Order: sequence, then structure tokens, then C-alpha cells
Amino acid sequence: MRGALMYGPGDVRVEEREDPRIEASTDAIIRVSAACVCGSDLWPYRGLEPHDWPAPMGHEYVGVVEEVGGAVRTIRPGQFVVGSFWASDNTCEICRAGYQGSCVNRINMGSLGAQAELLRVPLADGTLVATPEIPPDDMIPSLLAASDVLGTGWYAAVAAAAGPGKTVAVVGDGAVGLLAVLAAGRLGTERIISMSRIESRQRLAREWGATDIVEERGAEGIARVKELTGGLGAHSAIDAVGTQEAMMQAIGATRPGGHVGFVGYQPVALSGGDLFWSQVHLHGGPAPVRRFLPELIDLIWTRQIDPGKVYDLRLPLHEAAEAYRAMDERRAIKTLLRP
Repeated sequence: MRGALMYGPGDVRVEEREDPRIEASTDAIIRVSAACVCGSDLWPYRGLEPHDWPAPMGHEYVGVVEEVGGAVRTIRPGQFVVGSFWASDNTCEICRAGYQGSCVNRINMGSLGAQAELLRVPLADGTLVATPEIPPDDMIPSLLAASDVLGTGWYAAVAAAAGPGKTVAVVGDGAVGLLAVLAAGRLGTERIISMSRIESRQRLAREWGATDIVEERGAEGIARVKELTGGLGAHSAIDAVGTQEAMMQAIGATRPGGHVGFVGYQPVALSGGDLFWSQVHLHGGPAPVRRFLPELIDLIWTRQIDPGKVYDLRLPLHEAAEAYRAMDERRAIKTLLRP
């Protein structure tokens, strides 16, 4: 099969890789209908995250099941499936509590490389959710979004306690930030402040429910959010970036007693004083996408939401190198790849 490999920072190639095979009775093999480049894929691309090179790339995927192991009971060949970027058994105590991203048996799908023609999905019963039937082609991008960025944005909004009567500030206008705007809107949030400087992203944020746009960053951005909220700060903030600056901006923009949801994962240092005096609730981490998949698939299937609009560049798999360049240079919000 053909698949994307990263040989080092800035060096992505599509090459022949060995076809995946069933390795455990709980595995499934899917033929990938669509994959994509994630913002987190740009960390190693920019040399900010070490890897053993060459590394298979990609952890977001949808496709049609070709084969299942002997222990798989809920998934069968011929079904179209959406899977989380963490493989999880969905039966351990942590999964049952709704935190499949920290399943005791979790497997990082990025280590298997979803930017490819075929993909082995471990723990298939706990990881994959089938759609009612084979979806129309125009729905595939939205279902792909559910595999990570929509589910991650949704988790960020839930962790931030977004909802009726609340004002939510979203730090970050990448795919996760934009879909956190969509999620906050669906959860009934009264006012959504999107912190964005790029006009095309501002337009999409407004389409998905943003009521205000703040272009300032750092202390100026915090001051602007407070100005919009009577000097108090937002009830909730979402850090959809994961950097030190983004986290401090989210905490600073939140009023005492408010909630900060964070889904980035780069090293961030918080002082005890920052937490003590802010009096905010912090919650986040690796998104339990599997928790939300049935609901998100239903919203997409019934065409209540169209998160696939976040893919503003769509390329064939063999152009994966350009997909990475476009996102790295911020020429694209998110790039979809079709094998």
C-alpha cells in the first residue's frame, strides 16, 4: 500500500509500505476513505517533537472495514466506520467513566499511520463506530472531522462547562478552535468570543456561532475579553493551541470561579500563584473522542452540523508533502487527503 512517512522535520514522503494484517483477534483492517493532517502533526514537522525516523504519519481516519479478527463482535466487513485517534477497549473503568483517551489499554493510532490506503485498527469493538449505511461522498469530510478535531473541540467545550447563559472565549483559530466554537454553539452557549486574526477563519467562526472576534493577543487580548464582559472575564475559556501563551491567555481571560478547558499538549508551566489567585477550574487533556462519536455521527448524518467545512484544502494522498507545507505556512486550516 501507499502511505505517508516523515523522515525528519520538513521531510514528508509517500512511499510503498507493507500492507497491515490482523495481529490480534481484536483487530480490524479498514480501507481508508479519507485521512488528514492534524495540527499536532506539525510539531515533529517543525522539529519541535522528537521521533524515531522514518515515522508513519496520521491518526484521523474513516473507511470501509475489509477484515476483522476472530474476537470482533460489533464491527463487520463492508461497514463504513469512524474511529478515534486513540484505540480504546471502551470497557475498562476509565473508559466507562468517559475518558477513553486514557484507557488502560489505549494505543496511539498515530503510531500506525492513518495517512495511507489501509489501516490496522486495534481494539476494533471499542474504537470504531459504524454509520447507518455507506455515506454519500459529500458527508465523508464531516465524518472524518469527528475522528479527532470535532471530538476534541467538543471535549474542550464540555471541559470548559460551555452552555446556556455562558460567555466562552476560544483561544486558537485552527481546526480545533473553530470546531470548539461550533461545539460551544451546539451546547447552547449565549456568547462566543473567537480569538482570531485571520479573516477566513473569522468568517467560519461566525458561521459556527461566534458572536465576537478578538484579534489581540497576550495581555491585550485578555484586556479586550474583560472589556467585552463588564471587566469580569468570560465564564469559560478554551485553550485550543497548547502553548504557554495560549494557556495563560485562557486563564487570564476567565473570571474567578470560571472554567478553562484545554486540549493542547505541549509543555506548559503554571505557578501555584497563577492557579491560586485565578480561582479557575482547569480540565482537559487527551480528548475522549470515543465518548462523543455516536452523538457526533448522528448530528452529521442528520445534517444538523457540517464540520467538514474546516477542510479548506483537499488533496490526493500522493501530495501529502504539500498538505503539510500548506498547513505549516498557514495557507490552509486543515488538509484532507484522499487515498
